[in-house]
Amino acid sequence: MAKIKKKIKTITVDADKCNGCRSCELICSAFHATPKYSSINPARARIQVIRYPMKDIWLPIFAGEYAPAECMGREKYLIDEKQYDECDFCRAACPARDRFKEPDSGLPLRCDMCEDEPPQEKPLCVQWCFSDVLIYEEREEEVEEAEEVDEAEIGLKSLVDKHGLNKLAETFARMTQKG
Repeated sequence: MAKIKKKIKTITVDADKCNGCRSCELICSAFHATPKYSSINPARARIQVIRYPMKDIWLPIFAGEYAPAECMGREKYLIDEKQYDECDFCRAACPARDRFKEPDSGLPLRCDMCEDEPPQEKPLCVQWCFSDVLIYEEREEEVEEAEEVDEAEIGLKSLVDKHGLNKLAETFARMTQKG
């Protein structure tokens, strides 16, 4: 495969600054509502703050790729005298938990850096983070040319994994008869 230059967008998290305000979750869910800004539901956000208030732990995590199977990691990490589960750092939407899944359909969510027309200068979660926890960076990197991933195919596979092919086919048949 050929190497191509690609603009890489990343958000770095300075977890020590996070106070748990969750404004990143609110603006993300509002931006991704249909129609935009019509509702706020943090369960639909592509960023979620892992919260352990009794231990003063607040950790923003972004939705990453879909993982079709549960991982085997159950390790514990001690960072600055705070204990974290391995799953706390995981960005994947996986069968083991409900994080980063659309609450109504169960489809996996993924951070899209608030791609929009016209493009945002920075993702909204970064713009609305008044504690400077989220730091947006862009850089060019030479990467292998990758095959395009069809998000509809990933979503359908997730539904088949969760509900089974027969249930999905019955639902599609019922939907096409109605409309």
